[in-house]
Amino acid sequence: MSITVTDIISIIRKIVDISLVWLIFYFILKNIKNNVKLSLIFKGVAIIILLKFFSKICGLTTIEVLLEYIIQWGFLALIIIFQPEIRNILEQLGRSQLLGRHKTLTVDEREHLVYEIVQSMDYLRKNRIGALIVLERDISLGNYIDKAKKLYADLSSDLLISIFYEGNPLHDGGVIIQGDRISCAGAVFPTSSSSKINKRLGTRHRAALGISEESDSISLVVSEETGRLSVAVKGELFYNLSLDDVRIMLIDELRPKKDIDFDEDEIDEEEIYEENS
Repeated sequence: MSITVTDIISIIRKIVDISLVWLIFYFILKNIKNNVKLSLIFKGVAIIILLKFFSKICGLTTIEVLLEYIIQWGFLALIIIFQPEIRNILEQLGRSQLLGRHKTLTVDEREHLVYEIVQSMDYLRKNRIGALIVLERDISLGNYIDKAKKLYADLSSDLLISIFYEGNPLHDGGVIIQGDRISCAGAVFPTSSSSKINKRLGTRHRAALGISEESDSISLVVSEETGRLSVAVKGELFYNLSLDDVRIMLIDELRPKKDIDFDEDEIDEEEIYEENS
């Protein structure tokens, strides 16, 4: 039995078809993982489907019928109730980058990024100057950058300090960093409605948590009232951290996701920081 050109084209078409389906599933699951609200919706739907499955096996007719109605009309209800979140998710899918900006940074560039940010946060906390610094990763924050004051300046602790100085008209908003450059200042982020956050915490902390719930960004906060440092990442707020805690979290979060075999002449990022500081 000979294989014709038509058979080869058919096989290639099926391989491409299956690959595209898996690629779509990959990006969906990736965005579910990076978005706290979407992951909660996904978990809720999964629980309902599992309950429907077990109720059918156990012969729980009433529960099965009720869950059948929920599944039948639930997706329409989700679209109506979570319309703003779904719109944001679709926008994020459109803005998502195949390679995050932070992954293109060299070891020296990542060390410089951490050093300058930590230096600025040290000054800001000592002088009780409030600040919100957001580091973009895989999910683009271009929508927030477009609405803010664009800078596209080289990152330095002096520039960060001057932006959040009380006399600066941009000090109330947030700063967005792409790679090792400050893209904008005065950015406004959605505030989190999570009940887990301490009610005594202000708008900056809620905005930091809010943007970390909608993206995979790293949000750094300096409290104006207490000078305490906080970090919001993956929908979780870490409050009242030391300067070393912030530095270690930044180094860990900014490492490339894939393990890298370092050459013998490469130096650990923490050692570089300690030598420069």
